Amino acid sequence: MSVEIYHNPRCSKSRQTLELIEKQGIEPKITRYLDTPPDEATLEGILDMLNLEPRDLMRRKEKEYKEQGLDDPGLSRKELIAAMVRFPKLIERPIVIKDGKAALGRPPEKVLEIL
Repeated sequence: MSVEIYHNPRCSKSRQTLELIEKQGIEPKITRYLDTPPDEATLEGILDMLNLEPRDLMRRKEKEYKEQGLDDPGLSRKELIAAMVRFPKLIERPIVIKDGKAALGRPPEKVLEIL
């Protein structure tokens, strides 16, 4: 059983989610996505597992969202994903993946559904 968390240690929800996973006796692979952002194909797969569109996984209050004009409804899925790869700070966190399923840890307890 392999569990991966896309983690930002500065985020309280991300820390709480990691703690919750570890309390289940699971040692997840920790990916610090701000240091090692997912590529476009990986992000596409994560969106598919979450059954979300790119904007649903974007932190819309980040300055990069506004500065890059990402609120433009004419932008394609591919363009939005490319922006998330270029500016990983825009990716909502934490994301937990296990056996082809993913959950967004907001609230942290949501990840229990896939563990």
